[in-house]
Amino acid sequence: MEQLTSKDLISIEDRHGAHNYHPLEVVLKRGEGVHVWDVEGKQYYDFLSAYSAVNQGHCHPKIVGAMIDQAKRLTLTSRAFYNDSLGPYEKFVTEYFGFDKVLPMNTGAEAVETAIKICRKWAYEKKGIPHDAAKIIVCEGNFHGRTTTIVSFSNDPVARKNFGPFTPGFIKIPYNDLDALAEALKQDNIAGFLVEPIQGEAGVFVPNEDYLAKAKELCAANGTLFIADEVQTGIARTGSLLAVCGDCSCSNKCEKDPSTYVQPDILILGKALSGGAYPVSAVLANNEVMEVIHPGEHGSTFGGNPVAAKVAIAALEVVTEEKLAENARRLGEIFRNEMNRIIKGTDLVNAVRGRGLLNAILINDTEDSSTAMDICISLKENGLLAKPTHGNIIRFAPPLVMTEEQLMECVSIIEKTISEFKK
Repeated sequence: MEQLTSKDLISIEDRHGAHNYHPLEVVLKRGEGVHVWDVEGKQYYDFLSAYSAVNQGHCHPKIVGAMIDQAKRLTLTSRAFYNDSLGPYEKFVTEYFGFDKVLPMNTGAEAVETAIKICRKWAYEKKGIPHDAAKIIVCEGNFHGRTTTIVSFSNDPVARKNFGPFTPGFIKIPYNDLDALAEALKQDNIAGFLVEPIQGEAGVFVPNEDYLAKAKELCAANGTLFIADEVQTGIARTGSLLAVCGDCSCSNKCEKDPSTYVQPDILILGKALSGGAYPVSAVLANNEVMEVIHPGEHGSTFGGNPVAAKVAIAALEVVTEEKLAENARRLGEIFRNEMNRIIKGTDLVNAVRGRGLLNAILINDTEDSSTAMDICISLKENGLLAKPTHGNIIRFAPPLVMTEEQLMECVSIIEKTISEFKK
């Protein structure tokens, strides 16, 4: 059979697939660790990690091994029956993150929808909010997925255009604005506050150091659930097990340092919960919140399936065994220092921001310009894959298994590209 080229494969997708994405024109065939290869055999550094899903590196042998072993034995029972993998996973993941209960789902958006449902039901049954009156506070610039309910509270015009009517019950406030949160909490029937600890899709917007802790205090004082969407920031990406851990110094495991850690009432996880090997997401909460969910009220045929359970355990064990949070913390500091050094010698980049190995550079051009995308195309030609967000921001998020030597090689590629680039 004739080997299809990248051009051939892109053409096939264009003809037969919905045009709901605009990928960089590289067709990948294989991945291992921090590297991927295209169909022509060219090697690249992956500096996106499938939007932080591949924190443990591509095709991690322990994770893939767990998936294959379980797939050979039992893949799916639905939740009509028990299986021998789900219970041990539920015990493992709740103890790992320090919660009483977990509700397993598949995708990040599903998990966010689940958290919204739990929050609303808790508000009616525990807080006493009148039926159908619950409101959830969200932040401008948020990205929680693209389901109908989620885009209802997005302020991205592309995500919303011609998808209405939208779901009511949400109040939008500026991100990183405690005064706005305090004011919103004064309204009647507030059930929860849904927030990304760091806004990834918005361009790696890191809030003030005290923002999350004070937001939680405000929520607690008002009897409102604090809901942390850690689908992108969780699982060691930011140099801590969770972004709600703050700028911590924990070693190997989450120590929940009271000086930095903020305990969510509901925690949402996805992406790297499986190391990118399989769709796995989770909503975690303590009994007082999770006990409002009863049989028949929420679920998923695939949620908590045996393969997902085994994969997630292996993925989290890799995080611990390979000290990925510590590595992300250390390399992230090096990376931002190097970017700041590069920035001093160019007017093409305004700033770098981030935490751990979730970082972004701000391109000195408008959001509707092609400059950031053009830079990413040049980076691709030089052997590094990244994608812009919000037009003039390039997000850099390599797998957390990266070594310092590999990171410095990537820094050299970025520096070379920027030095040669002309708007």
